[in-house]
Amino acid sequence: MQWRNSPSRYGLVSLFLHWGSALAVFGLFALGLWMRELDYYDAWYHRAPEIHKSIGILLLIALVLRVLWRFVSPSPPAPANHSPLVRKATKLGHLTIYLLLFAVMIAGYLISTAEGKPISVFGWFDVPATISGLHEQADVAGAIHLYLAWALVVLAVLHVLAALKHHFLDRDATLVRMLGRAKD
Repeated sequence: MQWRNSPSRYGLVSLFLHWGSALAVFGLFALGLWMRELDYYDAWYHRAPEIHKSIGILLLIALVLRVLWRFVSPSPPAPANHSPLVRKATKLGHLTIYLLLFAVMIAGYLISTAEGKPISVFGWFDVPATISGLHEQADVAGAIHLYLAWALVVLAVLHVLAALKHHFLDRDATLVRMLGRAKD
């Protein structure tokens, strides 16, 4: 399999970034909901947020790489059976997912740095707190982070449903291309 995208399928780099991001988003969402229910005396009370923040920063790095990769290796063109409306909806949906990803991560950064402390990423490196001390920063950013995360997950589920619709009802190459195969 090729590293770069071709006119008929996505390459290994795009596949890794897409599916890795999807796994991280759903995993972070589940972890975030779970850790909100922990009490101070739970063994995971401090560890779960550290893991959540570290994976979130790594996802942000992957997202930046993913955006840059789109310039290096453009996506395959839409299948011929996609109408102009479907093509526009697809572009709008993808753009919205990218914007939500960035917004969720910025809000998460603002929660984590509200007290002026850097974010340690698994002890490998620290992300400095460049914005801190704003009035109710953690609370406001926390509410925004939660609502945007829900919006992101709902849109991601719709994205999955659209891919399944293209595969099973339209019988086009939309899904198989993102699995690294070309439609016969």
